[in-house]
Amino acid sequence: MRADTTPHYFADRHDAGERLAALLAQHPPHRDTVILALPRGGIPVGVAVARRFGLPLEPLLVRKLGVPHFPEFAMGAIASGGICVVDQQVVSELKLPAEAIDQVTLTERRVLAEREHRYGPSVPLSRLKQRPLIVCDDGMATGRSMQAAIAALRAAKAGAITVAVPVLSREALERITPLVQQVRYLLCPPLFDAVGQWYRNFPQLGDNEVISLLSQVQRLSAQSSVSHKAST
Repeated sequence: MRADTTPHYFADRHDAGERLAALLAQHPPHRDTVILALPRGGIPVGVAVARRFGLPLEPLLVRKLGVPHFPEFAMGAIASGGICVVDQQVVSELKLPAEAIDQVTLTERRVLAEREHRYGPSVPLSRLKQRPLIVCDDGMATGRSMQAAIAALRAAKAGAITVAVPVLSREALERITPLVQQVRYLLCPPLFDAVGQWYRNFPQLGDNEVISLLSQVQRLSAQSSVSHKAST
């Protein structure tokens, strides 16, 4: 569902998340909805959305599989739960050997496991069964990382999935739309090089910043839950 196609820049991820939350507020999510965010860049966006609606936020870990020697070019992605999505067209066109794909996958699985350990326990995917979800990121260039995330959630038999991002390419929109209930976004420019070009301030986030943001929103979620129980 498109909000507007007027080219503009976001000040930073927080600004983008606030604007995205305002868009989602046009049709507020159900109170049982869980907000999932793809670390690292998707966390500030997800935090803004979770705070707007008083909903729980959980990280959904995904790692892009970069082409050997050209790591920025994605050939697939992996996600929590053992999900691996590989673009066979890219593999075929670049004549990538299976050994190279396996090596990249092994390396990224180690990074994924390390981040799962650093970010602390998160909700098991099995707990998301039949729950409505909003999956956030700071943007989508190819959509392959989000595709892996969606595959993990489908395997867990999640409920209706909404993907919400501030900006995405047409390629990503076409790839993701058939896989979910809806895609909500603010900007889908006809020319798209990288997510960062649509932000005035787009720093790399460190793990400590991600952990701090998660702690803040999880405390708010716990306080909201206690207040809700007290009022019922």
